[in-house]
Amino acid sequence: MDEDENYMLHALKIAQLGKWKVIPNPLVGCVIVKDDQIIAKGWHDHLGGLHAEQMAIADAEDKGISLQGATAYITLEPCNHFGRTPPCTEALLWAGIKKVVIGALDPNPTVRGGGIKMLQEENFEVKSGILEKECQEQMQSFMHWCKNRRPLVTLKAATDINGKIDGDRNKPAKRFSSDSSLKLVHELRAESMAILVGVNTVIRDNPELTVRGPDIGPRELPIRVVIDPNNKIPTNCKLMENGISKTILIQSMYFNSEKDQKHVERVIISDNNEIEIVKILDMLGDRGIQSLLVEGGKDTWIRFLKSGLVDKAQLCISNLELDGESGEKFDSSYLIENGLEVSKSFNLDNDKITIWDKKIY
Repeated sequence: MDEDENYMLHALKIAQLGKWKVIPNPLVGCVIVKDDQIIAKGWHDHLGGLHAEQMAIADAEDKGISLQGATAYITLEPCNHFGRTPPCTEALLWAGIKKVVIGALDPNPTVRGGGIKMLQEENFEVKSGILEKECQEQMQSFMHWCKNRRPLVTLKAATDINGKIDGDRNKPAKRFSSDSSLKLVHELRAESMAILVGVNTVIRDNPELTVRGPDIGPRELPIRVVIDPNNKIPTNCKLMENGISKTILIQSMYFNSEKDQKHVERVIISDNNEIEIVKILDMLGDRGIQSLLVEGGKDTWIRFLKSGLVDKAQLCISNLELDGESGEKFDSSYLIENGLEVSKSFNLDNDKITIWDKKIY
């Protein structure tokens, strides 16, 4: 690893300090180097907060360090437009920095290259593409949405040791994975802008689909999405009564919504009474949803997998055995048959976790 890559790796590591809190913005890190020493650091910490470059410049100012002639290493091309904050290119110029090393170019086609062009016009020395793949992976959902205008789809499934996803249907549903696995689920939710289930999961489990544990800062909680073509959702379920975040019902026709609370929205997506997965994703993408977590149940998992639009998956296999004969089973063969492959596996307490990614041919 050469010098530029080493400093960019530092920037990638500190970018993680904004994890969960900056969505829908990407994670971005910045280190400023002078005389072969890192003299300042910054990261995008929370939605509406300073950008990484601005925080790093402020860090140097607080220390009384001059940035004249310094080099900034930034994981994403600096912005050159006014948003919630002024352009980062101007901040770099005013600070006296003379060289900028960039990891990934901005994926937005209306912005891409604009920051670099402005820096070059102001006689900055600019270098790009340093640890580009790693930088792109860190902001994967942002990159995916900018390119496809659809959310990155992650499927989350859990089974007992025999592949069963439910026990005795005459008894209330119960969790069978470990506390550590549950924590991982809430981290997945915290990384997502929307969480989706089928209506049968709502009827069986009555979930809230909230984030518990991770600090997501001032950003909005993930919206809850239910595929419910025939309006089977119970009116007294938590998703209909709890307005902590928005609930979207995907339906095949108009149903009376006069008694719905303000947080509930009904969206009709239908082609001959069949709800296509791609149309759900297009609708969410149009709303700026960059990441979608699909939590169940089995029919919903399979429909998403067969659509070819699942990008990632997390499969948890418990060492416990569920009682009863529900007949509902799921295993890795469904993931393999639909173009996913294992990228990582590990144990959490008594559970085996496998992480899957779409196979690249």
